[in-house]
Amino acid sequence: MYDVAIIGAGIIGTSIARALSRYKLSVVVFDKEDDVSMGATKANSAIVHGGFAESHSKVKGGLCFKGRKQFDQLNAELNFGFEKIGSLVLAFEEEQLAKLQELYENGLANGVDDLEILNHDQIMAMEPNVNPAVKYALYCKGAGVCSPYEMAIALAENAVANGVELLLNTEITGIQKTADGFDLMDLNGKRFQSHYVINAGGVSSDTISKMVGVDYFTITPRTGEYLLMVRGSASIINTVLFQMPTKMGKGILVTPTYYGNLLIGPDAVNEDTVDKSTHAERLLKIFNEAKHTTDKLNIKQFIRSFTGVRAVSSTDDFIIEATPVTGFINCAGIQSPGLTSSPAIAEMVLDLLKELNCPLEEDSSFNPYRAPIITRTELKPVKEIQPLVDMPSSPEKIICRCEQVNEATIIDAMNRGIPVTTVDGIKRRTRAGCGWCQGTFCRPRVAEVMEKVLGHAIDAGFDVEHSGVNRVGKNEIVDYINKHQND
Repeated sequence: MYDVAIIGAGIIGTSIARALSRYKLSVVVFDKEDDVSMGATKANSAIVHGGFAESHSKVKGGLCFKGRKQFDQLNAELNFGFEKIGSLVLAFEEEQLAKLQELYENGLANGVDDLEILNHDQIMAMEPNVNPAVKYALYCKGAGVCSPYEMAIALAENAVANGVELLLNTEITGIQKTADGFDLMDLNGKRFQSHYVINAGGVSSDTISKMVGVDYFTITPRTGEYLLMVRGSASIINTVLFQMPTKMGKGILVTPTYYGNLLIGPDAVNEDTVDKSTHAERLLKIFNEAKHTTDKLNIKQFIRSFTGVRAVSSTDDFIIEATPVTGFINCAGIQSPGLTSSPAIAEMVLDLLKELNCPLEEDSSFNPYRAPIITRTELKPVKEIQPLVDMPSSPEKIICRCEQVNEATIIDAMNRGIPVTTVDGIKRRTRAGCGWCQGTFCRPRVAEVMEKVLGHAIDAGFDVEHSGVNRVGKNEIVDYINKHQND
């Protein structure tokens, strides 16, 4: 019998697990995928939002800034990569000033203390490559960027190191209330018992909630497609650049990633089912809309398209509640700014558990620190690293030449308490395969290192070739945009 069972190992589930690992509790995290962070956490805008965009009357409006304030400390402890670079919401029409003022006032109501409305000259001094037609912008100094999947991996690693059990490839298909808690059954018929259950199931959170009879909300998958440019391409801008938000989201953004790639997107399309494929016509529209922010975009720098899936609740808000089924807590409908809010959501869940008399006795042996797998460094000239690429197996041998990831780093990533069984799992932890060639060179080399650690063969192409996801490739999108961008 566990004290707490968490369903879902995305940013919300891992944040809660890590928060609970501070206490003398037996905690288990279930996820149906073969790794943590496999849903919205690994495919989003990677923005640590300011906290001004969500209505003060909504749960998410109250949690965003509270979460944002914790990122410095979390990154100091867990080393997942976070940088405050600021954000600008750009207004190109005089009549949009009133909307910026509304966002500013809403931010103040949410407690945000680092907002300022800038004029044209102030914006151009900060961002010389922005469309000079810009008239005003809402500036948030403390907004930033991080690596979301690295954050979830770091949270999970630290939670596991502090005693949390992580069960991957375990899809919960049934939950039954018992006298002292819950019986949970997985897809293979295995049963688990827990006093408390936390539903952090992302796009499946409504299905999980219905298992205990709480069915007043539904989740709609909302897809958003992105274009990712090569490392170094983000040098044209300095901050996260938003256009004016709409009812469907924060609009098309142009942003640096933590590692210096330029990221453009997302659009927003409500779907009946989850489809992570990308489409040339959608990417063209995103690219053209982004050019309204800056005309310095170069489609020849494109390396990858991807689709994120947001879990949009029928309540149009986060659902974080102790349900009428005593001991069952919902964390559902966590779309943007879920990443930013995640530390505050974890705190809120702990408060709910306290109210339910979950014994939260602090564990003096808790260690909040997790060493980094990688740190952000400047890439060396190819000629300088070539001898390390060609050398025999060795800790110093460079396996991925684009991102200059060595063998020791890959082995380290595989020995941190979470089973890493795929080449893409290594990619998320080490950036091997994130460079210009997108793994064409290093995927078999990564698989070779993994085989030495695991003792069995690895299909280097499994994640890409057998995932059922059709992504628009480099040559296709360059040709398509060059042909149609002036249509």
